[in-house]
Amino acid sequence: MTTTNSLRLAQKLALATPALLLAGAYISQYGFGLYPCEMCWWQRWPHFAALAFAALAFMVQPTRVWISLAALAIMVSGAIGAFHAGVEYAWWPGITQCSGVAPTGGNSFESIQMAPLIRCDVAPWSLFGISLAGWNFLFSTLAGLSIFTLVTRKA
Repeated sequence: MTTTNSLRLAQKLALATPALLLAGAYISQYGFGLYPCEMCWWQRWPHFAALAFAALAFMVQPTRVWISLAALAIMVSGAIGAFHAGVEYAWWPGITQCSGVAPTGGNSFESIQMAPLIRCDVAPWSLFGISLAGWNFLFSTLAGLSIFTLVTRKA
């Protein structure tokens, strides 16, 4: 694979990874009612940044820098996912704050009291014993390392 082809593949992977992971997060939230806790949101923010960096890589030079920044942001999300998964599996203590679903309509005080509390230390869903945070760690870390490998590849 030539350097140009490697760079194009890295560029596409840097854009597709956060886009697909964020799409999955929003589908699970709005389609299946898996509302995010505070640490889930922490994992989304670097993916938003990665999307912006990846988009810039298509428009602004130097392309390698923007792709590398996107890969770094993706890996930051993966690192947060690893920490969050460890909290969910009770490997270490997490944060003490939790978040709830925003109240809608009606008596706002009553809505706040009735809103479900989303705990950071409880995995709402898992596949093969791996929580969403764990999957984010695996996909983000693998994608970030792959992108860095493709960006640094010599012809």
